[in-house]
Amino acid sequence: MEKREAQTPHPQGLLAAIDMGSNSFRLEIGALPHDRYRRVDYLKETVRLGAGLDAAGQLTEDAAQRGLACLRRFAQRLAGFEPGQVRAVATQTLREAKNRNAFLLRAQDALGFPIEVITGREEARLIYAGVYHLQPPTAPIQEADAGRLVIDIGGRSTEIILGHGRTPRLTESFAVGCVSLSMRFFPEGRITQEGFRAAQVAAGAEIEEALVPFARERWTEALGSSGSASAVSQVLAANGVTDGRITPAGLRWCIEQCLAAGSTERIALPGLKPERRAVLPGGLAILYTLSTHFDIAALWPAKGALRQGVIVDLHERRQAQQRRRPGDMRDESVAALQQRFGVDVPQAERVRSVALALFDAVRPALGERADDDSRRELAWACALHEIGQMVSHHDHHRHSAYLLSYVDAAGFSQSQQRRLGDLVLGQRGGLRKLELQMAQPLFAWQVLCLRLAAIKCHARGPVDPHALRLAVRGTDAHLMFTPAWADTHPRTLYLLQEEAATWLRQGPMDLLLS
Repeated sequence: MEKREAQTPHPQGLLAAIDMGSNSFRLEIGALPHDRYRRVDYLKETVRLGAGLDAAGQLTEDAAQRGLACLRRFAQRLAGFEPGQVRAVATQTLREAKNRNAFLLRAQDALGFPIEVITGREEARLIYAGVYHLQPPTAPIQEADAGRLVIDIGGRSTEIILGHGRTPRLTESFAVGCVSLSMRFFPEGRITQEGFRAAQVAAGAEIEEALVPFARERWTEALGSSGSASAVSQVLAANGVTDGRITPAGLRWCIEQCLAAGSTERIALPGLKPERRAVLPGGLAILYTLSTHFDIAALWPAKGALRQGVIVDLHERRQAQQRRRPGDMRDESVAALQQRFGVDVPQAERVRSVALALFDAVRPALGERADDDSRRELAWACALHEIGQMVSHHDHHRHSAYLLSYVDAAGFSQSQQRRLGDLVLGQRGGLRKLELQMAQPLFAWQVLCLRLAAIKCHARGPVDPHALRLAVRGTDAHLMFTPAWADTHPRTLYLLQEEAATWLRQGPMDLLLS
């Protein structure tokens, strides 16, 4: 396990990121005093999770065990950290693995913290945040008409980002990486000219659609983030080929050295770490393809990467929660989705105010599991519960759930989006469609609050968010209201009685009205 910088005994004020990549797992611990990034500790292990995907898309048990053992070691270093200080993200291999949910249950148990599978575009956004924070553009690059190209070659995916200043304007992720190409075109480590040609064609076919949006005239400097770019840069510098910048001539020199070796096991280049040999040919094929297709004369190694971007994003979320700054990226994404899908924002706000009033009343009884994140999750579900109306009014909750599960929403992980989709799916209709999810008590209470709020606001007019009061009575939910309110709202009362009957037949708890 690679380790940098001394460990600190007390985690107060620190943030931690776990990057579960396709080639390596990394743990970064850092802080942002006065918004300036400071690394405290860094651990890295070559796990090769991506090499453990079989032909059926299943993660093999050997690969799973390598990952779990690494996460257990990371967990020892994270002793004393609170959940709000840690964010673990998984990338392309677990985006692809068909048995990922089973692995994630074991992985979260080993690590002791939740693990999020993030989308390719979200990965790209976080990479850019890490690069920007550790390596801000020079003054000329910050001009409005100047752009910055950031490339990150991982084990099974490559992210390309076009940014201006601190803002990523265009983000894309392509399912091609140094592990997947090396396994496919350099089997058993054999390095041939034909293998390089085939690997470059495959890489070019994957990224061809990016040629126009990331064209040379749209950026001023190019940076390579993370493993492959860093490894090649170190080799070029150690051998005196360049000063560390990655050039087409330098890449051709590296390819010639690999061909002369004939096998990954026999590659012996100064500056190359032993664990990078097996995936070097695939990384070189992608880098050379990118340099020729995008006319990159010099790709400079970047200081930041995904793990630092995760810490920066976590820091900004905490700042937003503490009201030191406006909302985090997820709040911006929710507002953008409301506009994009023509949401009735006043109605969404009415539903949100009622649902949160109900949820806040039962939070103390639900304990630590009903934290601020679960409250914000319910608020986002309320804000977006009607986006499916853009598709069709009939069964709009199903359309809303589908959109929320699969739309690109910066700041959200795949798992977060699917949980929001499940919440929105549960806003109306029967409960059996969410039987598995409703086994989680917190989720059941979130669904109940959303359903009750939608009923309360069904007339789409002004409401008193405190007219209904929710309480926990043993294992049941107790909804209270005054006789005067019931007399003046007979239609709402009828709907609430129907709702109570639904929970009696299908719910994990009873809903009692009084």
